[in-house]
Formats: sequence, C-alpha cells, structure tokens
Amino acid sequence: MSAQRWAPPRWSLLHGAAAGHDFEGYLRRRAARGDPFAVGFPGFPPVLFTGTSEGARELFRAPVELLEPPRPNPIEPMVGAASLILSSGPRHRADRALLAPALHGARVRGLGEVIREATLLEIEKGCGPGVSWQVGGRIDALAASRAITLRVILAAVFGTGGDRRAEYAGAVTDFLAAFTTPLLVAPVLRRGMGGFGPWARFVAARERLDRLILADVARRRRVRSETDDSTGDGVGGVGHGGDLLDLLLDIRYDDGSPLTDTELCEQLRTLIVAGHETTATTLTWALYHLHRERGLRDRVVAELPAASGDPAEQARLPLLDAVCQETLRLHPPVPIVLRRIRQPWRWRGIDIAAGQTIGLAVGVLHGQPATWPAPRLFHPDRFLDRKVSPFEFAPFGGGHRRCLGATLAEYELRVVLATLLTGVRLRLEPGLALGARPRTVPRNLATAPNRAIHFTRTQ
Repeated sequence: MSAQRWAPPRWSLLHGAAAGHDFEGYLRRRAARGDPFAVGFPGFPPVLFTGTSEGARELFRAPVELLEPPRPNPIEPMVGAASLILSSGPRHRADRALLAPALHGARVRGLGEVIREATLLEIEKGCGPGVSWQVGGRIDALAASRAITLRVILAAVFGTGGDRRAEYAGAVTDFLAAFTTPLLVAPVLRRGMGGFGPWARFVAARERLDRLILADVARRRRVRSETDDSTGDGVGGVGHGGDLLDLLLDIRYDDGSPLTDTELCEQLRTLIVAGHETTATTLTWALYHLHRERGLRDRVVAELPAASGDPAEQARLPLLDAVCQETLRLHPPVPIVLRRIRQPWRWRGIDIAAGQTIGLAVGVLHGQPATWPAPRLFHPDRFLDRKVSPFEFAPFGGGHRRCLGATLAEYELRVVLATLLTGVRLRLEPGLALGARPRTVPRNLATAPNRAIHFTRTQ
C-alpha cells in the first residue's frame, strides 16, 4: 500500500459524522476502495483496517507481546484504565487467567435457571419506560432487553440476595444515556465546563454508579469478615461464595496484593455495563428478525419442546443456535477490533511502525460474499450445514484478547429467547415488519438500531 492510501481520509469531521449516521455502512464503503483501508476520526489516531479473513488471521495470531489496546480509547471513560478490556501486558494476562474460570463452562451453565427466572420476572413485573408486558401492551425491545440482561448480570455479579436492581437500573440507564455519541467519537468534548455540559453529566452519572458498586463491595467485605467465610465452590449458582464479586475479592497476584478499590470498581463496572448492554442489543435484533422473517418464529417454537425446558438443552437447539449466530453475523454488537502495535511489524504486506493502530472491521468481515452468499440477507439456515472459521466469524473478537464474556453472552441469548418465545406472543409493528431495516449506529459500548423497535404483546 502506498503512503497516500495509508493516510487517513481528509475532512475527518465529515467522516465522523458519516460513521455516526451509519457506522457499518461507512466501513463497507471505505472497504470497497481496497483492503486494508484507512480511517481517521477527530481526536483518535488513524487506524488501518482489514475486513478479510486473511487479515483477521494475521491479527489474531500475532504474538501476544506485540499488541495492546490503543490509547486514547473510545470507551475508556466508561470502563476505566484498569478494566480487563483495556489492560495490557503481564497485568492483562494475570487478570484474564484469574477471571476466566468464572465466565466459562460449568459456572455459566449453572446460571441457566437464573437467566430464565430473570426473563420471567421481567415479563411478570417489568413496567419500565416504553415497556408494558400486559396483553395488548407496547414493548420497546431494547428497553425490555436491557431490563432482562441487567437482572441477569446483577445476579451473576452480586448474587440474588444482594440484588438492588431498581437502584442499579436507574444508575446504569443514566450512565449509558450520558455517554452520548459525540463523547464517544470526539474526545475533544470530554472537558468540564464549570460543572455543566455533556461531560459533566457523564461524570456525575459515573460517580453515581460507582457509589453503588463500592457500597456493595464494602457491604460484602463486612459480611465476609463477620462470617469468616471467604471461599466458594467455584461452580455454578450465585450468592455469597459463588458470585463474581466474591471471586474478585479473593484475587491475589503473585506478590500477594489484592485488587484496589479503584480496580475493583472498574472491573465490576465493566462486567455490569458491558455484560448486559451488548447482549441486550443482540437480543433486540434477534427478536426483530424472528418476527420479521416469514415463518421463522414458528420454526423455532416448533423446535423448543425437544429441550424439555432445560436451559442447557435449549442452548444446543440447532435452529435457535443458527438464529443467534446469524444475528451476531449481521449485527455484531462491537463492530471493530482495535490493536496498537508496540514494535514494527509487517501486516497485510505493509510495514507498520510501532505506535500505529490497526483493526478488524467485523461487519465487513461478516459481509464477504465469497464466505457469506447474499451477505445482507438474514438467513440463519446458512449456519445449519457448515462450520465457520474464527477468522471468518468473529463477533467477540479473537486471539488472546477474545471477549472473556462470550460464553455467558451466547448462553444467555439462547435461554432468554427460548423463554420469551415460550412465554409470550409478540407482533412486530407493521412499519418495521414491512419497511426497511433500521440502520446500525454507535451507542455507548455497542452499536444499536437507529430507531426504536416496538412490539405488541398479543397473548
């Protein structure tokens, strides 16, 4: 690639506006000019993206010591520098090794009943803004999905007995709403104005959420001290001795040091916010397609009795699984993977200098016609008769920094959908059922539909 093609586009403000209007469409248009392709937004270093499986393979197989998250990072104000998402080097490897057992295998499967119960509770008691689960009621799919996934992640983090859901729901909702798209894509706006303005509102919302988290940390420490019981079974279930907060409190590094309160708060904030927002967005899109594509919902419902109501069996149903996979293919909730190069490296036939940022455009990868015929169509059956490579399908990233919560997110998505399809009957509003598909736009930690997706409950 010539130096001219590697240079980011001029008029970066206009490019930022175009990306904010239709993020995945913007990346597809840039990719159509050739791969790899350069992108640059105000306040961020230029990025050289790939959208090919060959580029993904090179990126995900790069030596561990070569790559780190870029700084400044668009989501750093939300998750914090100590978050697993942004840490690097030996600290990232240590944190990942300590946290991985809590988010994989038997422990995740042990949350099946918690996930189903959270969904049923939302159907029975949920009545937040834009959501009425009464027959004939109107339901904002994203609001309802967020309520369900927040119930799940709070139970996983704090245990069912410590769930202050209403307080957290308000704090998390305000926190997400305060981190607007301009703050996400333009760091120059992240400045105080005497306690006023969008940045001040976001900081206040973050402090409110952090106070809740730290109060629960202090409360748990008191309980552990009083009971002198700081060990858990480490498998399945939630509650004291079995939830993620206990795991974090038990963490000790090689020098014997625990997590500081700041580190605890940032890891927990990441788990709570990222752990429900990305799944809620995917759940919203899955419900949209299930009720838009002719006959698809009925096919999935016909498959459900084979699982006999067992969440683990539901998660293995082939068509339900294919619907979830196709949703993640067409609507990856985190559409880009970014890495900063620590040493000079040759990637995609180009010499990359130390300090430069490269990335994978996940939506472009998932739209390669050679891999995915008719890529813009929602066609879950494509996943029924083929195995896909992690370099062709990467909704959770890949390599040594693949999303640690992927197993929980995928399991939760399937169990929630199975519970909803069994418990209620929904009808997609006619304008959405017949009109053009909503665009995907950046929002907080994930992308989301650019307009509300509404359903009516019919029974």
